[in-house]
Amino acid sequence: MKIPEPRKLPSGNWFIQLRLDGRSISITKETPTECKYEAELIKAQHLKKVTIEKKIQAKVNKTNVQSSGKTIGDIIDKFINSREKTLSPSTINGYKCIRNNRFKKYIDKKPSEIRDWQDVINCEVVDGVSAKTIKNSWALLCSAFEYSKLPVPEVNLPKIVQAQRPWLDTDQIKVFVKAIKGHPCEIPALLALHSLRRSEILGLSWDKIDLDNNIIRVEGSAVVGDGNKLVYKETNKTKKSRRIIPIMIPELRAALLAVPEDKRVGKLYNKTPTLIWEQVNLICKKNNLPEIGVHGLRHSFASLAFSSEVGMTEREVMEIGGWEDHTTVHKVYEHLSDKNRKEAEKKFAKFFQDANGKMLTTSANQ
Repeated sequence: MKIPEPRKLPSGNWFIQLRLDGRSISITKETPTECKYEAELIKAQHLKKVTIEKKIQAKVNKTNVQSSGKTIGDIIDKFINSREKTLSPSTINGYKCIRNNRFKKYIDKKPSEIRDWQDVINCEVVDGVSAKTIKNSWALLCSAFEYSKLPVPEVNLPKIVQAQRPWLDTDQIKVFVKAIKGHPCEIPALLALHSLRRSEILGLSWDKIDLDNNIIRVEGSAVVGDGNKLVYKETNKTKKSRRIIPIMIPELRAALLAVPEDKRVGKLYNKTPTLIWEQVNLICKKNNLPEIGVHGLRHSFASLAFSSEVGMTEREVMEIGGWEDHTTVHKVYEHLSDKNRKEAEKKFAKFFQDANGKMLTTSANQ
């Protein structure tokens, strides 16, 4: 900071107003030289104090790392344990999965033993771990370090290439619905095609299905927790996720009605969570369709809803699908199939063809 020039007061004394770290300091002396000297002295003392404080903090940080006696694995475990009562079981399970599978070369080392933190990342890249997984794993490690008041190392993470999630177009949906008929996963698959997330399907109970009024109340969910066991929750992913949706696919209504009334109790789906994904992909593979999994069916719902064949509004899609943020719908779910795009191109071309035809007819008449 540059020392301001002294200014003379009505009293005849000289005055300088200093500002150091947001603090105002007034200096008044009989001569401008004395005034400026005092200001420079105060500034020098301040800078010296700041330098000393930074050195002390750096030493404390280094001491914390060296004297903690904790390995990276211990530090992550401590963070996970501190969050077990506040985060969802699926999030904790994901953290534990990272803890057990990532940074294996370094997980049992103390932070002070690691000389090149970039190598921690590079080892994961060499092992073929995806950029997204590396980013999530590093984020967990950073959160754990911050929780233990340890300095977070700086590294360069690989760039994430956003791949488009596969989905079914309108013609493929017709093939899929026909192929899934009578299959053990028909009901959960058609629920996903009604916009339900996997957690919502797993948490759905028969008392939430009203066949008389042809509606489904999406309330509650189930997520995979510790030990791959399902944990049932009364809450959904977001507030908008709790919703009432109509049964729009006749095949779903027929499949639900085919279940004997005495069997319509408890949870609708009681098999292994991954089984739906496996069976959906098996059906897709047998019928030369993209292997889309459960979430791909939810994706397909949105694409169909926005298509020219259906033409739902954005608000309708968000309400049925339980999306809170319209940007998510725009970014991820609003797609037009090649067929719809080509139809739009034909309409565009036809507009000018018709216009030219009218112009030629008018010219001939003249």
